[in-house]
Amino acid sequence: MTADAAAHDPPPPIRVLLAEDQILVRDSLKVLIDTTPGLATVGEAGTGAEAVLLARRRRPDVVLMDVRMPDMDGIEATRRICAAPDSAGVRVLILTTFDLDEYVYASLRAGASGFLIKSATASELLAAIRVVASGEALLAPSVTRRLISEFLRGPRSAPVMRDLNDITQREREVLTLIGRGMSNSEIAGHLHLTVGTVKTHVGRLLAKLHARDRAQLVIAAYEGGLITIPDGRP
Repeated sequence: MTADAAAHDPPPPIRVLLAEDQILVRDSLKVLIDTTPGLATVGEAGTGAEAVLLARRRRPDVVLMDVRMPDMDGIEATRRICAAPDSAGVRVLILTTFDLDEYVYASLRAGASGFLIKSATASELLAAIRVVASGEALLAPSVTRRLISEFLRGPRSAPVMRDLNDITQREREVLTLIGRGMSNSEIAGHLHLTVGTVKTHVGRLLAKLHARDRAQLVIAAYEGGLITIPDGRP
């Protein structure tokens, strides 16, 4: 094969592991993903424990993780996947039903890179997988704020306060805007910075706060008290 031919080869597909206990839903997701160019399923798990095992064996790019599953829920499965050296780099996209699942905040703290409401369209799901695989995480900022705000209202979901003394004032400003769901370009416009400068601040925040990705920076903003919810509303 010539160098020119190799340069035109399509990139390898995004490898997706499905973790969903409902067979019909799982089969539908598999058909959708496997018939979409650039995506491919590499395994199916019907329990949280199976998801952990397959994530370590198959090392997918993204695990599409249901929250409520037998044996082990999606939160604990996410925590184990994200903490294990042999599944390092595997990103978890949580599937949730907003009215029922009260644990999205905990799942993000466990290391999930984002989440998606089960009422999402097929195109939204495919886009979400691609975003998480690219490392951007934190899908649908307005929904993110709504969900986290909902969990912060009750005493069981109150955040653990995080020490932000090691970050600069500018980094605090950037972190606050990340917590409000702003993209890099929106932050740049708000603070009159270049997008490149914002990306530099985000990178430093990730390092200083030991955050896995942007989703965990949102959690840090809430835990650090930078984001408040007046009158119980986001």
